[in-house]
Formats: sequence, structure tokens, C-alpha cells
Amino acid sequence: MAYLRSSLVLALLSMFSSLVLAASSITYDVVSLGAIADGKTDSTQAFVSAWTKACASVSSAMIYVPAGRFYLGQVVFSGPCKNNAITVRIAGTLVAPSDYTVLGNTGTWLLFEQVNGVTISGGILDGQGTGLWSCKASGNGCPSGATTLEFSNSNNIVVSALTSLNSQLYHIVVNGCQNVKMQGVKVIAPGNSPNTDGIHVQLSSSVTILNSKIGSGDDCISIGPGTTNLWIENVACGPGHGISIGSLGKDQQEAGVQNVTVKTVTFTGTQNGVRIKSWGRPSNGFARNILFQHVTMQDVQNPVVIDQNYCPSNEGCPGQVSGVQISDVTYQDIHGTSATEVALKFDCSSKYPCSGIRLENVKLTYNNNQVAQASCVNAAGTSTGFVQPMGCL
Repeated sequence: MAYLRSSLVLALLSMFSSLVLAASSITYDVVSLGAIADGKTDSTQAFVSAWTKACASVSSAMIYVPAGRFYLGQVVFSGPCKNNAITVRIAGTLVAPSDYTVLGNTGTWLLFEQVNGVTISGGILDGQGTGLWSCKASGNGCPSGATTLEFSNSNNIVVSALTSLNSQLYHIVVNGCQNVKMQGVKVIAPGNSPNTDGIHVQLSSSVTILNSKIGSGDDCISIGPGTTNLWIENVACGPGHGISIGSLGKDQQEAGVQNVTVKTVTFTGTQNGVRIKSWGRPSNGFARNILFQHVTMQDVQNPVVIDQNYCPSNEGCPGQVSGVQISDVTYQDIHGTSATEVALKFDCSSKYPCSGIRLENVKLTYNNNQVAQASCVNAAGTSTGFVQPMGCL
């Protein structure tokens, strides 16, 4: 009987603690703070106010964005905050200015910096980038554009069920962060939209990207210098330029990339599949311990590529060789169709050849099941299991 009483007391205490915890979490509705869901009235100040209150709260807090379209100028969500549990729950759509000059040189539309424990859940971010893309296509003097959403120097971030639409520049950037999880993210932009990378990660560790669908005019996911312990799984890419490690080696002194896993991904009609690229000039950068596993290619122009002679516009690198050292890269269960005859191309540095390249169970065909070709320059490694195209390593 005493045991039952003590169990009942513990259960009641647990329930009371849960209720107290729930009650201690405060919700700030942006509409109650002055935001107007008409897609044209500037609601920036209401969002700033909601963030200021949530950040100052000593207990967990939620910023709630109800259904509707909310026009926002640039918003900087700065920390550190007094709590490490702020959720931004978006039921509606955040709309950037259609006039690209408003955000054109700000760098970022929605910036979270020096925050810890922020979750963004749901919603649509409409970057309204079409005007800037047209300007760039015309060749007129245009601003570079703004990234839609960036996390900078932040930790313990979750982004869930978020859609980013038609960004001016990159859709989502993770810069200088630790422990970031993205799941159920959708990125939507046409294949001819310039520099609209889906998710860009750099100088960050322990980043996970799961169950996401990305279409853009540039890399679906780009992996920059200083990225370590990155896990990408169950991602559909297309249109776009594929999943790219790089460009690396732009700077002579540069942090390397290591421990990257890309698995269960599908590329549809993309320019590249899985790519590693580095500038053809001196650098102390590196890329090592990379795994590409369970990858499906559907009509991809360059399914598997390492390019260490990247030199856009032939400026700053002709006549030089890449200093980036690429090693221990495994391609496991890569299959599907190439849109070009050369389905596998390793064009590595003559000074620092690629080493430890492993091909395991690769089957890539070209043009109605014809045998595709492989090209290897300055690359060493092994092939095991069924490998087609063959005869490269």
C-alpha cells in the first residue's frame, strides 16, 4: 500500500512539474504585437518585438505566426538570449520585398546570429527573387542579392517542415554553427535562377539534413570549407547542380572538410550528381573521409565528378594546380542514368593526386542502357563488386 501511495505521489508530482513547465512557456503572437497578414503592410517591427520579448524571457518561449502573408524587411534575430528554448512556429508565409534593391546588398533577409536552442517549425519563406534574377540575366548592374535564411555562430538549431521559395540568393545558410538538424525542408526555385543554392553549410560541425526535397538554380546542397561531421539522408535533388563539396581552395589558408555522409539521395535532371570541386591554385585545404551511398541518378549530366581544376572565367588560376588534398572518398551503390557519355570523371590535382578512392557496386548507363565511360586523371583507388563504367582506377 505504501508503494502504491508513493507511486501515486510521484505521478502527481511529475504531472504537476509538466503543467508548471508548460505554463512557464510564453507565446508571443506577432499579430497581437502589430503584424498585419495582408502581404503588403510592413510587419518587421512586430517580429523584432516578438523576438526581443522571447529572447529576454528566462523560460522557454514561442513566437507564433498565424496563417496569412506577412511582409518583412530585413530582420536580425540576435542572441545570446536568457533561455535556450525558443520556437518560431509559422502557420503562414513570410514575404520579402519584391523590390530587390531593398534587400539587395544586406546579405541576408532573415538572420539568426549567436543564438542557442532555436527551432523553426513550418511555414513558407517567399524570397520573391524573380526580379533580381531578371536583372542579372539582363547584364545590368545588379546587387548580389540576399540569402533568405541564415544561422550564424549558433548552436542547437532545428528547422522542421519549412518551405523556402524563390530566394534572391542562397535559400538557407549554416555558418559557424554546431548541432543543426534540418528535416522535412522544401526548397523551390527554377533551374535557371542564378546562385540560388538550396542549403549551404560552412565552418560548421554536426549538421544533419534529412527527408528534404530541393530544387534550385545552383547546388541543392553546397558544402564549404570547415564543414565536419555532416550527415545528409533521404534527399531528392532537382532541378539544380547536385550536391557539391566545394568550391574548396579559393583561399591559400583554408579549413578542410571531413566526415561527410550523403546517403539515400536521388538526383533528377541535374547538372551534377555527387561532386567535389576545388580551385586550380595553391591551398592547404582538404576533403577526406567522404561517403556517398545509395544514390540514384536519373538523367544526370555529370553523375560522379571530382574537379580540381575549377577556374571560373579563367581568372586567378590558369597555369596553377590545386593544393587541396582529396582522400578516402567512397562511392557505394551508385546507380542510374547519365545524360552524357562520361558518367564518372575524376580530374584530380597533379601535385596532390586523389587517393583512397573506392568504387563499390556502381552501375551507371547512358542513352538507353548503353555502357557509359569513365575518365580518371591523377586518381588512385580500388573498385570492388560490380562497377560500370569500369577500367578507371
